[in-house]
Amino acid sequence: QEQLVESGGTLVQPGGSLRLSCVASGFTLASYSVRWFRQAPGKEREEVSCIRMTSATMYADSVKGRFTISRDNTLNSVYLQMSSLKPEDTAVYYCVAKRGIRCPDSSRFDYWGQGTQVTVSS
Repeated sequence: QEQLVESGGTLVQPGGSLRLSCVASGFTLASYSVRWFRQAPGKEREEVSCIRMTSATMYADSVKGRFTISRDNTLNSVYLQMSSLKPEDTAVYYCVAKRGIRCPDSSRFDYWGQGTQVTVSS
């Protein structure tokens, strides 16, 4: 079965760190660009970060300097290392993949994961 599965979300205190994982099964993630989205209750979905098939990276201003996206093609995985977490980072985080060098967006993608909940609270 071709799918993306996210993991690593949990409750963390403000200022803490967390690493999210996105593992692909049934297809080779190395041929895809991958973006992390997030959505908080009552808020619009937000593009967080993208890593292209070439490994070039992009970040939203809201997470620049705090989040790092990376990939390990040998493990068919993409990661989002999050540090200096803030309550406003609380959301469901989704991993989305699109074949090729262009980053996926909400309307152009090939695979969309089920999401993992990140809660930043004391």
